[in-house]
Amino acid sequence: MTSTAPIPVVEETGVASTSKEPEGPRSRRALTALWRGTLRVAPGLALCAVAVAIALVVASVIPVLSATLTAIVLGVLVRNTLPVPSVLEAGLTFAAKKLLRLGIVLLGLQLMLGDVLGLGWGVILIVVAVVGIGFAGTLLMGRWLGVPYSQRLLIAGGFSICGASAVAAVDGVIQTEKNEEVVAAVALATVFGTLMIPFIPFASSVLGLTDREAGIWAGASTHEVAGVVAVGGIIGGGALAVAVIVKLARVLLLAPVMAVVGVAHRRRTGADASGKRPPIVPLFVLLFVAMVVLRSVGVVPEPALDVAKTTQGAVLAAAMFALGAGVNIRRLVKVGGRPLLLALLATILVTGIGLVGVLLVR
Repeated sequence: MTSTAPIPVVEETGVASTSKEPEGPRSRRALTALWRGTLRVAPGLALCAVAVAIALVVASVIPVLSATLTAIVLGVLVRNTLPVPSVLEAGLTFAAKKLLRLGIVLLGLQLMLGDVLGLGWGVILIVVAVVGIGFAGTLLMGRWLGVPYSQRLLIAGGFSICGASAVAAVDGVIQTEKNEEVVAAVALATVFGTLMIPFIPFASSVLGLTDREAGIWAGASTHEVAGVVAVGGIIGGGALAVAVIVKLARVLLLAPVMAVVGVAHRRRTGADASGKRPPIVPLFVLLFVAMVVLRSVGVVPEPALDVAKTTQGAVLAAAMFALGAGVNIRRLVKVGGRPLLLALLATILVTGIGLVGVLLVR
């Protein structure tokens, strides 16, 4: 009996020592994993930072060349003219996915529901028509032209809502397999949006539109927010303020449109090999809506909004550089002329809807 008495104590001690791991080692392992992950992405992110700095300088010197367009061109040039060490890949992938979505979330802080409602129901209907008919019409034209499903979705989002940010949002929902399609859609939206900068002021003058009407048309038709600011500045008067608000009203429709795209894509693709189905609304879109709400209720201080706006532009440019750096230019050329034709037709469609709406509510 005395020889067996110590056995339960030893067993209990052994179980106790292995059933609960000390907190210290677990925390250290977590910190070690975080540190290693940071070191893994740091080189690629450092390259993105350099590219963003160059893109911002170019955009400040040549305003028609937006930072996003410059960054994506830099990325393509780096990938196709220089050897890209494998140590950079993890950071570039992080920027192309995570930073892209962060940029969209921060975009929500530029929107106030009160400003949008202040436009009046006539202008709001113009915005809804531009986004709804523009998106659906672009998809239909893309189908007629034989443009691949994912490519026409990307173009439809970029041209009907808000350029590169909307392209990124669509990509986040459908998880495009070809970076070339994303890059092509961003580049097309930026190029055609830039062409609107001289066109809208000239056409508004020819048509005899007032400053407010021209501003509404600019906000309803121009693809990028930066392009809208440029157009409004050229027109002058009160055009700039109304143009930006109309444009941001289009951006506000990003969330419901992405929800529709998510439902349609879910039905089209079904579950993947692991049995998982794509989310109806990605988390970053929900966070975008949360940022809109926070801005609208006035709990975000003005200095924080300024920082968020600057950060949003920088992280989006970094993401565009990373996307460009993932593109083989030979494969990009293979995208062909059909997306270019679709981009032209989408621009005509969106511009036409905006003009008709302005003439109807004047």
